[in-house]
Amino acid sequence: MAGSGLLPDYLARTLTAQGRTVVLAEMDGFVSITSQEYLRIPYRVEKLGGLFKALRAEGVVDLVFAGGVARPKLDPAKFDFKTVRLAPRLFKAMQGGDDSTLRVVLDIFEGEGFKVRAAHEMCPDLLPEWGVLTAAKPGERDIKDAARAAKIVAALSGADVGQGAVVAQGMALAVEAAPGTDAMLAYVADVAGACRPNPNGARGVLFKGPKLGQDRRVDLPVIGPSTVEGAARAGLSGIVIEAGGVMILDRAATVAAADAAGLFIWVRSGDGAI
Repeated sequence: MAGSGLLPDYLARTLTAQGRTVVLAEMDGFVSITSQEYLRIPYRVEKLGGLFKALRAEGVVDLVFAGGVARPKLDPAKFDFKTVRLAPRLFKAMQGGDDSTLRVVLDIFEGEGFKVRAAHEMCPDLLPEWGVLTAAKPGERDIKDAARAAKIVAALSGADVGQGAVVAQGMALAVEAAPGTDAMLAYVADVAGACRPNPNGARGVLFKGPKLGQDRRVDLPVIGPSTVEGAARAGLSGIVIEAGGVMILDRAATVAAADAAGLFIWVRSGDGAI
């Protein structure tokens, strides 16, 4: 189930190398960019019955949700019979946040007999071991900012909002919302960075982690080279991610980019130890 971003292509290439047959199911308006050719199944949410039929026709058993999609604007006049039956559950879930909607979506697909797999279950190398991955290391002030940012992200979970925050000198410069991490970092670079209490003090950190109680089979946070680029432009000291809860796309390139920029990448354990 492929959306935008680099993750669908990475998964497709990795799974193909493992000898698996890959099919890309793409929501209308969200064609994924891939470096190889794959069978593609376009679909509309109004036609879920047709999507289920097409997936079964290709022998699909395992589903992996990867990449970003926006909530579709549904046209009830175009619903097929299957979608009509599922519509009350979908509409009720969509009144809440992304997490509640995704839970219902996963239940629907599993109710149709498909097995939903996590991206990191299929490609375990996406989840890094805990520790500092870069030559640069977090200092005492960075550790304090990371702890503060982790608390902010945990608080955001209750509202089903975002999975990231930027903190400098104990002050929250930005929190992640619908526009995503890149937009948040751009805001820090262009606007919020000037709000640091001490211009010569700690530069701050980006922290990313999953929402509390999140179903980790889908919508797990991801960082990659573009995250490093954004953090560097925002003038941060480094990036902190929750161990076991954030994927690194193309780890070698991401770490190399951080080293080149003088940033640290710290995979933070639950107790905050380095």
